[in-house]
This record gives sequence, structure tokens and C-alpha cells, in this order.
Amino acid sequence: MSVLRPFRADDMFKFNNINLDVWTETYGLSFYLNYLSSWPDLCYVQAAPNGRLMGYILGNAEGTNTDRHGHVTALTVAPEYRRLGLARKLTALLEVISDTVYHAFFVDLFVRCANGLAIEMYEGMGYSVWRRIREYYGTLGLGNRGRDEEDAFDMRKPLSRDSGRRSVRANGRDMIVNQTNL
Repeated sequence: MSVLRPFRADDMFKFNNINLDVWTETYGLSFYLNYLSSWPDLCYVQAAPNGRLMGYILGNAEGTNTDRHGHVTALTVAPEYRRLGLARKLTALLEVISDTVYHAFFVDLFVRCANGLAIEMYEGMGYSVWRRIREYYGTLGLGNRGRDEEDAFDMRKPLSRDSGRRSVRANGRDMIVNQTNL
């Protein structure tokens, strides 16, 4: 049986099987360490009985007043462990902690517009598109001059404090913003 546990610094030496996936955004070690030290209660891994990491989630809490929210910074499951409900389980945990500990109004996340399976999964979990962000993701290749090239959906799910569902927008896919306007 697999184990859900807090993400530890030494897990960074074990997560290549997860991070080498095409849909996974990877970061420098200092980025992961910053999350582990700032929001340890929003960072978890799912580990197989043999210790192999199956997936992880990194989150934070940000904003003030009615903009207070939990944020899914990174959620990924190794390809061989997909379709087992691990992403849903990890996200649900972050939602509960955002609601009960951080008193957030909603949880948000960014997902590549081309990642239809992830979008469908998030919609099935109660998330909806708040807005589309132009050129949020990309490659920093030679001909790109450092510009991002792929759009993202900013998806949100209201929590218990958002009884008026202010974090839901019916026409979110039509609300297009530039990354510089965030």
C-alpha cells in the first residue's frame, strides 16, 4: 500500500521518474527548498511501498481578505502511476488545508491549455476556468529570445468561505490577459 507523507528535502534526489514527464514544469533546487521551508503543510508526496515516488504536490497560500487562496504550484504523477486517483487525492488534501488552516476563499492552479486530460480532471473536481493567460508557458530556446509561447488556463475552485461563488466565472475561457497583467 502506498504512503501519503510530507515532501522532504531528500525527495528531490528521488523524483526524476516524475519530473522527466513532458507535462511537468520543473524548477531549481532552491525553488523546492523555499516551498518546503515556507509551506511545509502544503507539500506532499505519494510513495510506493518500495519507496519509489509516485507523485507530489507543492502549494502555497497567498493573497489577502477575499483574495486569500491556496495555490497548486506543482502537481504531477509519474506516468506509470496515472489513472489511480493520486492527483485527486493530493489536490483534495491541499484544498482541505487551504480551507481549514489558511481560511482561503478558493484554490487556484495554472494548466497548459493543450493539456486536455488535466483540464477535464480539474473540471471533474469542481474547478473552472477563471481566465486564459497568454504565453504563460514555453521553452526558452535560441529562436525564442526568452519569450514564453504557450497559454495557460487559470482554474479556480471555491472553498467554504466563498459562499457567493465569487471565484467562479462563467465565461473564463473568454477572459484573456497577458502575463504582464497578472
